[in-house]
Amino acid sequence: MKRQKLRQRLASGPIIIAPGIYDAYGARMVEQAGFEAAYMTGNGVSASRLGRPDVGLVDLTLITDHAHRIAACVDIPLICDADTGYGNAVNVRRTVEEFEAAGVSAIHLEDQESPKRCGQLPGARPVISLGEAVGKIEAALAARRDPDFILIARTDAAGGHGLDEAIRRAQAFHKAGADVIFVEMKGGPSILDDLKRVTSSVAAPCLVNVDAGGRLGELTAAEIEKLGLRIAIYPGLARGAAGFAIREALAALSRDGNTKAVRNRMLTLKEYNETLKLDEVEAWEKKYLK
Repeated sequence: MKRQKLRQRLASGPIIIAPGIYDAYGARMVEQAGFEAAYMTGNGVSASRLGRPDVGLVDLTLITDHAHRIAACVDIPLICDADTGYGNAVNVRRTVEEFEAAGVSAIHLEDQESPKRCGQLPGARPVISLGEAVGKIEAALAARRDPDFILIARTDAAGGHGLDEAIRRAQAFHKAGADVIFVEMKGGPSILDDLKRVTSSVAAPCLVNVDAGGRLGELTAAEIEKLGLRIAIYPGLARGAAGFAIREALAALSRDGNTKAVRNRMLTLKEYNETLKLDEVEAWEKKYLK
């Protein structure tokens, strides 16, 4: 049902906003805030599970196990970062099977060489040949069991090979059958014009990483939609907000010996328990614990 809902929304209605999270707690907060989807960021998973940057250290077993727990705790679709598919076209087959089994609604696969690096780190990203990249998209589609499971094809070619090459790859991925296209790019003075070029050149729903920076991050959802985009992800939202708040609280405790100075910016125990739906557990206990 969640996958069907996401697929239907791709075809109609306003742009889909998917705030970035890295754990089940954050996913609950996204759902309770009224958003239609959540985005599980590979960068955030690497940080939260390994305490390491997004440089290809997360493997398929770790990320799908983590995704399963997140997808299971919310009633909204979960879109996941699947990196390069964790290998070649043979590995991509298992990647799709595992994410489907985890209850995820959509994944994006990128054309970076392995080991990948976060697209927002400095420098260009080496990419595999177009033929190999198309083969991986075709393999992913062949491995799909649920036709409502959405495959997002991402290219990181813009940084090292220019936007024309990125668009050429995007068009090839769409021709191969990808449901959504994602051209990763870094912020810059031309980013809005570049996005317009992408959406006008590719006859498929397009996704944008709003954390790319520049003028893009200042736009409202409605303004992003006018660029021709159908999904906007905000990968750094939870990890950036949480990291800042934790750092501030720790500094207060170290400086003052207590957290009084920041307590009004922390959830109360009641708010925390409401986020975790403690009332549902207590109702269950009341009904079934004889």
